[in-house]
Amino acid sequence: MIKKIAIVALSATVLTACTTTDPYTGQQKVSNTAGGAALGAAVGALGGLAVGGSPEGRRNAALIGAGVGALAGGAIGNYMDQQEAELRAQLQGTGISVTRAGDRIILNMPSNITFATDQDQVMPQFYPTLNSVAIVLRKFDRTLIDINGHTDSTGSLDYNQALSERRAQSVAGYLNAQGIDPRRVSALGFGPSQPIASNATPEGRAQNRRVEITIAPVTAG
Repeated sequence: MIKKIAIVALSATVLTACTTTDPYTGQQKVSNTAGGAALGAAVGALGGLAVGGSPEGRRNAALIGAGVGALAGGAIGNYMDQQEAELRAQLQGTGISVTRAGDRIILNMPSNITFATDQDQVMPQFYPTLNSVAIVLRKFDRTLIDINGHTDSTGSLDYNQALSERRAQSVAGYLNAQGIDPRRVSALGFGPSQPIASNATPEGRAQNRRVEITIAPVTAG
């Protein structure tokens, strides 16, 4: 079903992008040159979607199929090193922690600086910080972006799960609006299932209420 939806969406994009007006008849028609180029890009993207097995693998392959260059070998570490350095410079003093785990970069956004209590819309005062993140993500576009929402264990499981999902989607939507390619982005909620501290104390619960952004390189393997 997902593949069918993707085919329809990409076909519509090809036809819209490549339609021209015949100067003699006034009718709409598809430009052969532009149509062939766009169709090739669309087929590449669809081919990518069909390759990867995991959700991350499918996004990875789709981006490669659409023309985003894959990273390999020593270039991966160097690329992520540069991105990490720029993120640290941009986010210094914002309350967001930047952690390196192998070839991945993790941004931890505590909910008290991101969202009002029990709300799922990014607070306006946090916009400049997310703008800084977006600047770096646009520059280093050969990466996948996983946005994961987390809560503490207070309240019902269903409520916390839904809240974590909405918060992750809210951050993803804001970054998309700042020019981040949606094909790079995954937004998921995990409720209270992945705590990083004890839920038995107010301090621990505060740590567990967070949105994490994990940035990983696009690779061919």
